[in-house]
Amino acid sequence: MSRRSCPPSDAPAPPSDGLVVASFGRHLLVEAPGGERTRCHPRGKRLEAVVGDRVQWSASGDEGVIEAVLPRRNVLFRQDDVRTKMLAANLDRVLILLAAEPVFSEGHLARALIAARHAGIEPLIGLNKHDVQPAFDEAWARLAPYRAMGETVLPLQLHAADGAAMDTGLAALLEALQGRVTLVMGASGVGKSTLVNRLVPHAQAETQAISRALGTGRHTTTRTTWYWLSEARDGALIDSPGFHAFGLHHIAPEALAPLMPDLAPFLGQCRFHNCTHRREPGCAVQAAVAPQGPIAPQRWRLYVELYEELLAARSH
Repeated sequence: MSRRSCPPSDAPAPPSDGLVVASFGRHLLVEAPGGERTRCHPRGKRLEAVVGDRVQWSASGDEGVIEAVLPRRNVLFRQDDVRTKMLAANLDRVLILLAAEPVFSEGHLARALIAARHAGIEPLIGLNKHDVQPAFDEAWARLAPYRAMGETVLPLQLHAADGAAMDTGLAALLEALQGRVTLVMGASGVGKSTLVNRLVPHAQAETQAISRALGTGRHTTTRTTWYWLSEARDGALIDSPGFHAFGLHHIAPEALAPLMPDLAPFLGQCRFHNCTHRREPGCAVQAAVAPQGPIAPQRWRLYVELYEELLAARSH
């Protein structure tokens, strides 16, 4: 009768599964299936994990070492001529939060939408500060082309001027986020922190605990953080630092038009099969620019600007 050999008592324990729930540089916080959280570092400089990653990690004293990143469903990142920055992984939605004030950049909005679609992630637009008039109505009018092309745009009032919390659009937003992992993106001052605190009542206490765990003080604007929406853990918000630029250099110029819903229906109808939709005769996209068609002029100009930027990046 053969006897099964037993591993020596000092054999290292096999890696555990975990979820990255916060990141600050190379510092990462990994949550075990039971909810316990451990500060970890990736093993080696080539291993890079981001919030939303499922990982395998091993204990090392009071901390841990991430041994491997499990296969991702998707990853949202931006890339310019200097560096590539991964934002989060395994997302169901990207919420692009804008505000009546400060005035939002349509270029930043377009870039974020394109990056989300390129990654296969459903975008959602929220316009905050419904009570700031006439700035809100002006911003809402600027978003008319996006609503016309089928983008979901929710009006929001996350906080009133006198400090009283308001509920404009909050119920519809919460319904859209339930059961999904959503990355919240937006420039500084649009209300991302207010949104997180409205939807996650314990967010401030959790943020302080994460700061202590990562040793990062209170630098919340430079950290990416995962918040469960409920105790059932059936949905989560990922709060990300405010951004001022969003490079798309990881996207080929010819892949740009199919990622823009207002341009995409006219592709394949041009006189030339390799039409770039900028200056060529017989271009169906240019013919569809208002007032002749449904494409807003500023959207076509954004396309041309981005195409030429990506073309220049590819030639470097």
